[in-house]
Amino acid sequence: MIYLKTDQEIELIKKSAIVLGKTHAEVAKWIKPGVTTKRLDSVAEEFIRDHQGVPSFKGYNNFPASLCISVNEVVVHGIPGNYQLVEGDIISIDCGVKLGGFHSDSAYTYPIGEVSEEVSALLSHTKRSLYEGIDKAIDGLRTGDIGFAVQNYVEELNYSVVRELVGHGVGKNLHEGPEVPNYGKRGKGIKLKEGMVIAIEPMINLGKKGVVQERDGWTIRTVDRKPSAHFEHTVAIRKGKAEILTTFEYIEEVTANTSLMVVAH
Repeated sequence: MIYLKTDQEIELIKKSAIVLGKTHAEVAKWIKPGVTTKRLDSVAEEFIRDHQGVPSFKGYNNFPASLCISVNEVVVHGIPGNYQLVEGDIISIDCGVKLGGFHSDSAYTYPIGEVSEEVSALLSHTKRSLYEGIDKAIDGLRTGDIGFAVQNYVEELNYSVVRELVGHGVGKNLHEGPEVPNYGKRGKGIKLKEGMVIAIEPMINLGKKGVVQERDGWTIRTVDRKPSAHFEHTVAIRKGKAEILTTFEYIEEVTANTSLMVVAH
């Protein structure tokens, strides 16, 4: 089902998104070599609950954690554990917060210390592709216009777009209609209408587009074990220009003076 939101409901999603953005920033303070992904998860859960929110992911289809933490070749849905970050890793932090009855959802991929120019460029261009998609998230266009914008941008740079995982509607449920692929054809797909709220989340691979699921039933990694990057915003469909409800502002206040900084091209 696709639910159109009132302006009042969109304001509630924005309140949820502020807590989400600040949660990301709190986690970012801890991202460094030697830290376990399990520690990052506990930081997030404690912060969310301290701010009267509920972690959207914990318990969702029995997912065991508050964050999806995906390192290097893991695309999405990595389960936090005892892995210790090391210099040269990249780490995607995907988080959702439920507050006031509404969810918000966003993701950000960080470099840990010095990473190769090739990997740094992947992060920068994946982040930029998110905004290319958001530019098409307006009333009267279609989901295919968003997907085409993302796909066209990254494939010209010889990256590949994951097909099996897509963006989605967000609201009283973490996942609602419509599905929002990161590939597609202009003028195709579900028509976008003012009041829709969707998560746009490019998952872009350095190598081949293929992915596999690990035996834990959650972790998705690239088939060729090359790195993958992931950035996500929750946005409201408006006339003329999308309204971005989530924010990277708090993250980037933390990362501005560190090697975690990702600058979109």
